[in-house]
Amino acid sequence: MSDQHELPPGWTAEWDEQSQRYFFVETSTGQTQWDPPSITEQGVPAPGPAPAGGHAKRRQYAAGQTQAYYGDSGVVHPPAPGDMAGNTVGGGSFFTPAGGEQPPAQPSGFYNPAAIGQGPGVFSAGGFVVPSQPSAYQQQQQPQVGALTDQFSQMGLQQPGYSQKQFALHTINLVGAFLDPRELVAPPPEIRLPPGASVSQEVTANADYTYQRCTMNAIPTTNSLLGKAKLPFGLILTPHRSLKEGDAPVQVVTDQVIARCRRCRTYINPYVTFIDGGARWKCCMCNVSNEVPQMFDWDQATNTPGDRWKRAELNHGVVEYVAPTEYMVRPPQPPVYVFLLDVSQHGVASGMLATATRTILESLDRLPNADNRTKVAIIGFDTALHFFCVPPGSAESTLLVVSDLDDVFLPKPTDLLTNLTEARAGLEALLGRLSDMFADSHSVGSALGPALQAGFKLISSIGGKLIVCTATLPTLGTGALKPREDPKMFGTSKESSLLQAADSFYKTFAIECSRSQVSVDMFLFSAQYQDVATLSCLPHYTAGNTFFYPAFNAARSEDAIKFAHEFGEILSSPIGLEAVIRVRASRGLRLSSYHGNFFVRSTDLLSLPAVPIDQSYAIEVQIEENITSPFVVFQTAVLHTSSDGERRIRVVTSAYPTTSNISELYASADQAAIVTLLANKAVERSISSKLEDARDALVNKMVDILTTYKNTMTSSGGGASAALSIADNMKFLPLLTLGLLKHVGIRQSTQIPSDLRAYAQALLTTLPSQLLIPYLHPTFYSLHNMPPECGTIGEQGVVMPPPLPLTSERLERHGLYLIEDGQTMFLWVGRDAVPQLVMDVFDLPAYEQLRTGKATLPLLDNVFSQRVNAVINKTREMRRGPYWPHLYIVKEDGEAAMRLWALSLLVQDRGAENLPSYPQFLTSLKEKVKWINERDSQLF
Repeated sequence: MSDQHELPPGWTAEWDEQSQRYFFVETSTGQTQWDPPSITEQGVPAPGPAPAGGHAKRRQYAAGQTQAYYGDSGVVHPPAPGDMAGNTVGGGSFFTPAGGEQPPAQPSGFYNPAAIGQGPGVFSAGGFVVPSQPSAYQQQQQPQVGALTDQFSQMGLQQPGYSQKQFALHTINLVGAFLDPRELVAPPPEIRLPPGASVSQEVTANADYTYQRCTMNAIPTTNSLLGKAKLPFGLILTPHRSLKEGDAPVQVVTDQVIARCRRCRTYINPYVTFIDGGARWKCCMCNVSNEVPQMFDWDQATNTPGDRWKRAELNHGVVEYVAPTEYMVRPPQPPVYVFLLDVSQHGVASGMLATATRTILESLDRLPNADNRTKVAIIGFDTALHFFCVPPGSAESTLLVVSDLDDVFLPKPTDLLTNLTEARAGLEALLGRLSDMFADSHSVGSALGPALQAGFKLISSIGGKLIVCTATLPTLGTGALKPREDPKMFGTSKESSLLQAADSFYKTFAIECSRSQVSVDMFLFSAQYQDVATLSCLPHYTAGNTFFYPAFNAARSEDAIKFAHEFGEILSSPIGLEAVIRVRASRGLRLSSYHGNFFVRSTDLLSLPAVPIDQSYAIEVQIEENITSPFVVFQTAVLHTSSDGERRIRVVTSAYPTTSNISELYASADQAAIVTLLANKAVERSISSKLEDARDALVNKMVDILTTYKNTMTSSGGGASAALSIADNMKFLPLLTLGLLKHVGIRQSTQIPSDLRAYAQALLTTLPSQLLIPYLHPTFYSLHNMPPECGTIGEQGVVMPPPLPLTSERLERHGLYLIEDGQTMFLWVGRDAVPQLVMDVFDLPAYEQLRTGKATLPLLDNVFSQRVNAVINKTREMRRGPYWPHLYIVKEDGEAAMRLWALSLLVQDRGAENLPSYPQFLTSLKEKVKWINERDSQLF
């Protein structure tokens, strides 16, 4: 189209390849026509002042800027990138319209692979057509419009995240495909929103995927399309994510100006629309218009007019508000820690008590105590309850023993919970000698239930944390448990009963704790059966943590270091207290079920007495009605009390484009989020039904996805084909599913103790995706021949070796390998390792003298030892979370059990008890897909 045919604002021209002519689109309504619109007919209103009605302190923009923002209708919406001469970046997917005089309608999808290469433009990353050559308008922006207009004219395709690379569905054949493990740490598919979706040009307008991610980064417009694609639809939340070096801090809004929708209570965010000259804003969830708060455009720090467009909530998908008093039902609670310590013979002999008290003592300075309000209490338990009274200002403490376990009472109700700052000297003295006080204990009973009741009575009026360290099965008083593990049940349909709570007391007590804002953390140490499945109910319903240390013995320094590190990290980490979480979604979407550690107080309100750092939650989503908007929004709000005593609201907002094209669903699928949701559902099903049902559901879901993909996305369709096809961005999904099927928490086995399985399931339902992926797909490094730069310091810290595929085919007899899953590390030494390697790494003269098992690798005065130690230390530090994985030395011809344990992490190999290899698993999936297609062809 000639540049002389200028179009009025709001109109674009698109090329019809079939009729070889342009048609014209009015972007605000989607109306199309063949005749060029007339500038004089449409008219361009003269710039004028913003509509009245704003507060006196609201920022009043110049007339030209107001017109640039508000346009003809007064809607503050950034114009679509394009030019005034008919070159355009369309708002929907580009297509070739049919011939005839009727101009085509715009489909809602944002990508159509059939249109690639057609017309006079090229495809951008978002699937939008852009001119092959920049127009005069793009090359020469008018300076008089102002900087604000420049920002909006550059939105969409010009901003980062809307790069002009093609967004195409790439299909691969899984059979024989090489899977590079490095791709597992890559970000999910890009979220490609339509131009003008956000009022901000910042890439931070959408929450980072480590806070909130969706299983699909393009949302189907209908439930039938979702059902056809067979992809699970859900959100994975980690709202209280830790900050690593280089992570941007969460933006804090301190002026207490909080704009919320009057109907659905959504918080204002980058995806709202300003109308009426900026005096009102339209909610992106329910489309209701709301007044902009009077002080929204006022900088309270300088007491001058502020720039609305620089406010954090309009530029960042993750913000935190300092909440005003109307968000409080009581003054913010102080951090409260009640330590329930097992002082029985088992707790003392294992060294657990000494290690726990020493770690608490060393962590007193790290406990959140910014305002000197933190309170602490210590209660010991064995066959009785031991209360320690520490008066403020005194270095002495008093021991009070209560032997009545049937009617628990507090001997000194007002003096047991003491202020950390005021009683610091007495607490330090008590913790320094507490383990010696029970050194000669011969008590073998455990009154854990009564101890929990006592701790709850102590803090139920204010809330806080009960931190339990126990080394034996509860045997006395309320909540007493009996050994119920029967190895004959392993691998049978009855095994799931061992993963259910044995006593209703723990769930009932946990719900009571949740109502009183009391959270429970469990640290379990028993060398024998401890019923982790029952005891983990307490953290599950009170938003706590479960840690399990089987056969703990502090005489082994590795055991003491692991517990001390993880215990210390939990004590010192900032937490949110007395929290509630509510997730809101755009019209047409419904949050149907929730997975994670919390109590569902109402249909959509999650109660969390504490919000642990780096804990994940999964939410399933349903489509209730057809979606007509070009994008949808999910918003998570976490109302909590910070460790510093401030009531705050953390708001996490993510927007996703909608599509009616099934290919875009597959091209935008987030395989890490999908497997995280599947892991949560598998654990729930294994407990409520049977482990076998959970495994079958995983396989069936994988077969459904592969069958649908083959029938809809490949040329062979339902016919016979040697290929097992899937989208390139989903190519790890079958392997991750196999890793889940082989995982201790899910796999078929007659040899997995129920405590190990229950703890593994607790991790599967709480680990965020960044930790869950290596837990299912471990990392495998070759150390003996790693490149020379590996293990040295580079620009991004320690340079790690390239990971290998998880197969023993990569093991060489003379090699040294590291296999790790975030919870455990194995250092594999080949039987033919040269003496020099053994000397350089282990400081031993020969392979034969190397001992297997838990170990601490020595740091020797040679380069290779330093590089290996650097890789191991980096492995422990590079991921979020409090975990400190043990290191085990494994010899190729060493102890069989240790060797099989290490090899079980190589999930692409065939495992023990007839677990399939990855090629065998693919063959099985392929046969199931073929059988379904043959069955369907016979039916029709």
